[in-house]
Amino acid sequence: MGQIIDGKAISASVRAQLKRETELLIGQTGYTPALAVILVGDDPASAVYVRNKQRACAEIGFRALEYRLPASTSQKELDDLIDALNADDTVDGILVQLPLPHGLDEQSVLLRIRPDKDVDCFHPYNVGRVMTGKSRLAPCTPMGVMELIHSTGVDVAGKECVVIGRSNIVGKPLSMLLLRENGTVTVCHSKTRDLGAVCRRADILVAAVGRAGLITGDMIKPGAVVIDVGINRTPDGKLTGDVDFATAEPVASYITPVPGGVGPMTIAMLMQNTLVAAKEHLAEKGK
Repeated sequence: MGQIIDGKAISASVRAQLKRETELLIGQTGYTPALAVILVGDDPASAVYVRNKQRACAEIGFRALEYRLPASTSQKELDDLIDALNADDTVDGILVQLPLPHGLDEQSVLLRIRPDKDVDCFHPYNVGRVMTGKSRLAPCTPMGVMELIHSTGVDVAGKECVVIGRSNIVGKPLSMLLLRENGTVTVCHSKTRDLGAVCRRADILVAAVGRAGLITGDMIKPGAVVIDVGINRTPDGKLTGDVDFATAEPVASYITPVPGGVGPMTIAMLMQNTLVAAKEHLAEKGK
């Protein structure tokens, strides 16, 4: 039977460590890291995400700046706010909650955020640095996946790693993080032939496509580490992952549940990126 990887417990441990580091930083420099979150429109799911980020900031000891703008906000008004936050030396991270209302250019917004304040790590500059292995910032969900893998004690080096999904937010950057740790990485997608055969090679299997129950137990190598990034809602309203947990759990050595696996790690990694950015900003100021 696979051992459950408790994302809630690991996230709590990460946040506790970040809180200690933040208290030390404030004590030494008098400076409090700050994260600015911009929410345009009234999407209820986005509002929940923003509230969770505010709570995490409060728990760790960051300043949380929230900007709620109406759905009628123009591109120029949003651009002007980002420009002001870019120029504000007391702001370390800027996050624009996606999706944006119709008529606003998401790509333009992501390009406008200064790379050193891009704590979501979506700017092409930061994406390129992840690709070359030079970045201290990395996309939050892939970083969370890496933390969960590390928690098992399994060394990525030399392992067959299969990532199902090639999104810019998870699949592609995660493959780079696995490569950075010397994993042998295969990225699968909708055109992959005989997905089951590829999955059965994996010592570390990560599913991130958003298709409920896509990965079943017979597609998993006995003893593999299985990380389920998928979050899907069934017709009866329950949350489920991309992995069929009931058939996969007896085969895997370690496996994440949904919910309670990768999800809690994403905001913890956002907080980590914000602290990294704050330390880099202070170093630039010579503090």
